[in-house]
Formats: sequence, C-alpha cells, structure tokens
Amino acid sequence: MKMNLQLFAEAVAGKKIIYLYRILSEAASNAATALAFTTENERDKTKDADSTITKDGSIRTPSESETEITASSILSKGDTLIDKLETAMDNDEIIEIWEVNLEEPGSTDGTYKGTYFQGYITEIDKTANAEDMVEISLTFGVNGKGAKGDVTVTSEQKEIATYVFKDTKKENA
Repeated sequence: MKMNLQLFAEAVAGKKIIYLYRILSEAASNAATALAFTTENERDKTKDADSTITKDGSIRTPSESETEITASSILSKGDTLIDKLETAMDNDEIIEIWEVNLEEPGSTDGTYKGTYFQGYITEIDKTANAEDMVEISLTFGVNGKGAKGDVTVTSEQKEIATYVFKDTKKENA
C-alpha cells in the first residue's frame, strides 16, 4: 500500500511569511523593517510567451519572467515608513525587499530561509472609508529574479511583524 507523504506535511500559516523593506540608499544607516499591521502580502510571478505559427503547429517562445510584490496594511499612527516609501516612489529610489519564511530556519542561529529582491514602488493606494481603519496597499515592481539565501531576522523585526513574548520586567532604555 503506497502512502502519499504530502498528506502528513504541515502547512505554513500566512503570518509566518513576513516581508522586510528598506530603501537601498539607507542600507548603511538603517536595518530593514516590516510594515506595521500587515494584513496581506502577495508575490506574483508571470511570464509571457509569444506564439509563432508554423506548418507543424505553434512554437512558444517565453519572455523573461516578471515579479510583482504587493503588501496591504492598516495605517499605524505616527508611521514614518509609509511616508519614506512614498518619497522613495516619487524619487525613483530602489527598494530592498526580503521575503522570509519564519517556519524554515536558516543555516545559522537567527536566520531563516528567504528571498531577496530589489525593485521600485509602482503603486501606493490609501483607502480611508468611514467604517474601517485606513488601509495602505503597496505594489513593488521587482528587478530580476531575486536571490535565495538565509535572512537574519532580529527580535525587533519579528516584533514589528508579529507579537512576540515580552516579560513583565522593567525594560532597558
């Protein structure tokens, strides 16, 4: 009797895939950070193909793949990252983006498997209706294919992305 081992695989919860962002020009002065109150992320990879009709049938010629990353979040009071990203969009600045799977530890402590991308913000949408919180949606057009590797994620970055345990002791300032 054959068994499908895929039936016993654990699924990855959406909240375990986080995205970190940084304006490339700030790499020497700032660490990457997550958007506060992220509700959804998406990475979409597409590839067009041209068809050439021949006497023997169609021949498909694939083009280069294109990657787009989107992020939606609830606007946090006092959030400066959104303002910085909007300014970066206006100035055509490159944004660094890390997609990190917190369910897949990397090869050293504090690292996780992930993919690094660079690209431009192609769209910012701010929705403010009377019944809900203000929602921000960002779209990033990625240059190239990205690079896979181990991503260092600090406890501060995890805290922004999701709640982490805090003790009741006084914190150092």
